Amino acid sequence: MTALSSEWQHHFVETNRIRLHCVTQGEGDLVILLHGFPEFWYSWRFQIPALARHFKVVVPDLRGYNESDKPASGYDLDTLSADIQGLIEGLGYARAHIVGHDWGGTIAWHLAQKFPQYLNRLAILSAAPPQRFLQEMVSNLDQLRRSWYVLAFQVPGVPEWLIQQNLKEFLRSLLQGQAIRKGAFSDEETRLYQSALEKPGALSAALSYYRQMLSPWNWLKDVGRTPALVTAPTLVLWGEEDSLLSQNLIKELDQLVQAPFRLTLVPHCGHWIQQEAPQTVNRELLTFLRQ
Repeated sequence: MTALSSEWQHHFVETNRIRLHCVTQGEGDLVILLHGFPEFWYSWRFQIPALARHFKVVVPDLRGYNESDKPASGYDLDTLSADIQGLIEGLGYARAHIVGHDWGGTIAWHLAQKFPQYLNRLAILSAAPPQRFLQEMVSNLDQLRRSWYVLAFQVPGVPEWLIQQNLKEFLRSLLQGQAIRKGAFSDEETRLYQSALEKPGALSAALSYYRQMLSPWNWLKDVGRTPALVTAPTLVLWGEEDSLLSQNLIKELDQLVQAPFRLTLVPHCGHWIQQEAPQTVNRELLTFLRQ
């Protein structure tokens, strides 16, 4: 970690009435990398130096995670997207390339649909548009089986207590256990994720993302609405052996994008794609973002 981080700067950016901890490197057009659950900025450790040779790379801890503020509310997609919108402005930019994995990818999809004026290019790793994911959850038993934890997280208080009883084993099972390329997560790296989630309020905040997604209000406000088409050029990278997300989620994704679109399946790779196949991801991102 020390060798990788010698040129990284850590700082806080005020956005949307909270402070986000960010790691930055490089100069030029802005690239923002958004992590997923149960991670923090460190999940992008292989991408930061590669992209920073050509761009200003900014990697926030999302609201509630690691060193960022952990308010009691604001874990709905509109607010999470506004966090990133404010981050772009707070850094002095009008637009950015947005790259998101897992929950970060869900936020990136939403940002592209609701606030297209803030995006240059959109790159998604292992994440479906939120409407597509919810649709699959209720109509596809395979995806429901894969996403059992999403339902389990809805019970107030209980998941936090159960996970905290053995956080180390929970993370090892989720990260190392669900990875196809097992070498992606050493015990030391898993301990870093454990340390980030052990910060007061971090675990409850992380689970609030799932609770907000399935709240009745969020279901009702989108009923009958056709999602806005994404107008930014879009790249989707997907682990061919992702055990958490069904490949049904990527069928006909191009119909949701009114711009150049490319889908790349990464063979022998699971859900944690930028850590399992960092060289492939770096090559794909550099080719796409430098066009």
